[in-house]
Amino acid sequence: MGWTGRADGHRVRFDCAHDRLRFDGTPGQRVRTIQRDTRFRGSGVELAGRLTLPPGEGRVPLVVLVHGAEHDSALQRYSLQREFANAGIATFVYDKRGTGASGGRYTQDYLTLAVDAVHALDEARRLGGARIGRVGYQGGSQGGWVAPLAARIAPVDFVVVGFGLAVSPLEEDREAIAFDLRRAGFGDDAAAMAGAMAIADATAALIDSGFAEGYERLAAVKAQYAQAPWYASVRGNFTWYLLGNDADTIRRDAPGLVRGVPAHYDPMPVLRGLDTPQLWALGGEDRDAPPGETLRRLAALQRAGKPIASAVFARADHGLYEFETAADGERVSTRQPDGYFRLMADFILGKTLQPRYGEAAVCASAACAGG
Repeated sequence: MGWTGRADGHRVRFDCAHDRLRFDGTPGQRVRTIQRDTRFRGSGVELAGRLTLPPGEGRVPLVVLVHGAEHDSALQRYSLQREFANAGIATFVYDKRGTGASGGRYTQDYLTLAVDAVHALDEARRLGGARIGRVGYQGGSQGGWVAPLAARIAPVDFVVVGFGLAVSPLEEDREAIAFDLRRAGFGDDAAAMAGAMAIADATAALIDSGFAEGYERLAAVKAQYAQAPWYASVRGNFTWYLLGNDADTIRRDAPGLVRGVPAHYDPMPVLRGLDTPQLWALGGEDRDAPPGETLRRLAALQRAGKPIASAVFARADHGLYEFETAADGERVSTRQPDGYFRLMADFILGKTLQPRYGEAAVCASAACAGG
């Protein structure tokens, strides 16, 4: 059961010498996908990538997987490169600059990363040749800012955003803090919410200055509210780190953690100017990227005629993982919700979306968006 440490009752046996497995008594044979590793030029750096093609010679859609903010190697960790390929979709994955086998310096500058994604798409098309049909991006978390920007720079056929946002990083942190308080039972406490937003303002000012100033203001709000009953519930997206460390640690380490991130980046001009079909899959219990304001903005875009479909998996946290809550209040991920992968695959394959995928209803018109 995910990260709980409990067995889920299934039994899997691998026979690697003969490319076979047995799942609960059902035999399976390895699917021989086609993998082509490559090194290519991004925006001024050399990046490492891999194209995985389904078996056969027929034309297939291509999806380029766009990173979130993680420092891990996507080549090593992104299982979607195999899952999509087994669903009949050519998939290109690459280590973002400064991670894994790629060169360059790690950054969270969305424009730089979007240009890298465009280069990745060009390389994937080159490797796939005549087999490549419709093309697009799938981006999770921070990739939800980068993928639409890449599509605006160089047109594609589709964009899939998973657990991403249509608000700025600073707005994300404020919305996450408000979600924290509601979850802890302080949603109707106006004084608690005002105090939490004062903390959010202080941490935003520190980030906005590039961690050059604002330490006294942060210290003041910490001292003012540290004994408040709601204070321990304030987490946010990055505020938890600033509350939990002293000024010297923040000065030393924080700039590297958010290197290049455009804290005030407003994604709406890009989304308003984008006519590419988009699918947004969101988690209803996402405490890092709460979807409330994003859903309102997507609904407005749908009413304006933009080709956007959205689906909310009500019990999923960030990463689109369902979870259990441990005795200490921390969440332990269990599994991705039924229907999440099928939803993305159907959209990429160009199929008509079903009304529901698992427990998530699909909103693909102005009617369900309230128009």
